[in-house]
Amino acid sequence: MDQQQITRTLERMPLLSHLNPTEIEQIAGITRHQRIPRFQFIYMADEKADQIYFLIKGKIKMGTFSSDGREVIREILQPEQLFGELAFSSNASRVDFAQVMQEEVELLVIHMTDFRKLMAEIPSLTFACIQHLNIRLSRAEERLSSLVLKDARERIIDFLVETAGREGRKVGYETLVKHQLTQQEIANLTGTSRQTVTSVLNDLRKANLIYFNRNSILIRDLQKLA
Repeated sequence: MDQQQITRTLERMPLLSHLNPTEIEQIAGITRHQRIPRFQFIYMADEKADQIYFLIKGKIKMGTFSSDGREVIREILQPEQLFGELAFSSNASRVDFAQVMQEEVELLVIHMTDFRKLMAEIPSLTFACIQHLNIRLSRAEERLSSLVLKDARERIIDFLVETAGREGRKVGYETLVKHQLTQQEIANLTGTSRQTVTSVLNDLRKANLIYFNRNSILIRDLQKLA
């Protein structure tokens, strides 16, 4: 990807939508393009947090490992999202992992030393980053509230509804969601067990609210499911 292509790609990023063309070009000048094969880790916990990333193709899962080695998925990232924000804190170390899912991903990578210099020169960039961090904090608080206040069935249904709203394709009254998650990964994402996910999905299928196979979920009526 050449400099012009990087510039055009950065223009599509929601975080940078309020910047002018000259400012986007400045960011493009410190940005490099990278491809990461499927299943590879982009970074792991305890590594130095010195880069931020824009995801431009594919999906990435973010999470941690519990003391017994169990994977806990915090979030599934979609294209045009920024991640690796812990780099905004000086001399920070990663507390989570970022791993490519089932297809190769493409990233735009920026070293934080260079990005900080631009933040000092471009006030609107600093403001956009603060807004982004506030949104991420709000999402983290919502997820914590869900884990505390909702039971496993509610969390799994919330996952289906949110995924359908973000990735689903309407087919009449039905919504088709194609995904790359195993039932274990859905469990890791919703703070439940694989057995619970299987049980809830089967119950919803028996109630004719959904139909599912390995790679897709068909939601019969999104309003009834919610």
